[in-house]
Amino acid sequence: MNLTPKQESFCLVYLETGNGSEAYRQAYQPKKMTEKSVNEKASQMLAMVKIKSRLEELRKPVREKALLTLESHLQRLEELSRASEAAEQYSAAITAETNRGKAAGLYVEKTELTGKDGGPLDHSITVSFK
Repeated sequence: MNLTPKQESFCLVYLETGNGSEAYRQAYQPKKMTEKSVNEKASQMLAMVKIKSRLEELRKPVREKALLTLESHLQRLEELSRASEAAEQYSAAITAETNRGKAAGLYVEKTELTGKDGGPLDHSITVSFK
């Protein structure tokens, strides 16, 4: 799979920014194109098989490293959990298991913001002059 230098640049900028239009602008430097045209060209680029393949190729090592890190983290927490349980330190074992679940994405922490006395948030702006 041979990409042109601009296509390679597009891929690298896309991975950095996550924005196809921005990647197209930086790689191709279109001076007279409308924003709509840039968006369409970026979409066409992202649909190209060789671009998709190159993006996957660039993401693979990062993804593998992240999985290995998560895998080793989960394994270490499991070891701590089992050691704590064997020592009859059940609170520590439960904490280790809870942390394993959080790391694996089994728990979702939600935060809800409310205004005074549980009411809606006040979105007004106060301007004061000195």
